[in-house]
Amino acid sequence: MDRKNDGLRLMDGAGYKKIIIACDSYKGCLSSREVNEAIASGVKEWNADAASPEIITLEMSDGGEGMLDAFLSAMKGERVRIHAHDALMRWIEAEYGIVDDTAIIEIAQTAGLALIEPEQRNPMKATSWGVGEMIMNAYRRGVRRFIVGLGGSATSDCGIGMLKAMGDDWKKIRRECSFVLASDVTNPLCGENGAAHVFAPQKGADAKMVQMLDDRARKFAEVSAKHFGYDRSEAPGAGAAGGLGYAFLQYFNAEARPGAELLLNEIGFDALILDADLVITGEGHSDRQTLMGKLPQRILEHVTNQKIWLVSGGVSDRKAMLDAGFDRVVQVTPEEMPLDEAMKPEVARNNIIKVIREQFAL
Repeated sequence: MDRKNDGLRLMDGAGYKKIIIACDSYKGCLSSREVNEAIASGVKEWNADAASPEIITLEMSDGGEGMLDAFLSAMKGERVRIHAHDALMRWIEAEYGIVDDTAIIEIAQTAGLALIEPEQRNPMKATSWGVGEMIMNAYRRGVRRFIVGLGGSATSDCGIGMLKAMGDDWKKIRRECSFVLASDVTNPLCGENGAAHVFAPQKGADAKMVQMLDDRARKFAEVSAKHFGYDRSEAPGAGAAGGLGYAFLQYFNAEARPGAELLLNEIGFDALILDADLVITGEGHSDRQTLMGKLPQRILEHVTNQKIWLVSGGVSDRKAMLDAGFDRVVQVTPEEMPLDEAMKPEVARNNIIKVIREQFAL
């Protein structure tokens, strides 16, 4: 296991001998690594002369943006850079990872919403073609096992673009390859809880477009069900990434698993925290949805005898977090600070360092 910050020695804030820092990214602001490093810096700046516990920082992801970096930081592997298309069919450079016989595919590398300018976002036009290009590149390198992170997509095309990019090779891939989907989304493909109604508005769809997308998805599922003799459109996760989840479930018999849980298992998280005194996790904003399977809640489920702090940019329901089992719930952003100011990376980093110094001084 390759952990860049293994053995980083810091002072003992409160009798701690080993501290694990495992935060998700603060989306649109700081990566998981940057959040972790800021927390570590805050502990270090509090009192560099005190006794030194071991601090281990672990990049985290729930399957969305940053998933590739998180997996490759925890596992020995190769980063592969290719030319591919984004969701608007513009040429870009994208990356995926290969770890032993497994490809780590982060669909946001090609079909990501963050790659598309806000005024250009249109899920009626956005395509998952680039995802197919990444999979084909890995397949031609001999990879036959895939872990696919489904977060952060700009698309709502049910994976049709991905399948078209594969051409007839999708049939060989279906026979020869296995897919595990890393996603916390459990929505079906169609209907009021489906991909179009729940997620397409975030990608630029108006009410008319939402209905058109839902109708298109339903028709595609009907045609696919007739071809295969079974229908996965109602399966949990079919609505993930604009229906990409459905394409993997229906066409490649994929297995859907919570993204955070996949990563925690791969890095041996339970063994890492056995002798830890404190675990620090967090995300950009924590509210009741945090307790519905998001990364901090997944980490909380693994923590037994250790103290666990939740350190997030914003916190909407502190009592719910404490009742769930977090020992301390910390909001990084000062109440009086405007959001656009707080989202500036250097401001966010300084806010984290300051609040961590204060917490260890309590």
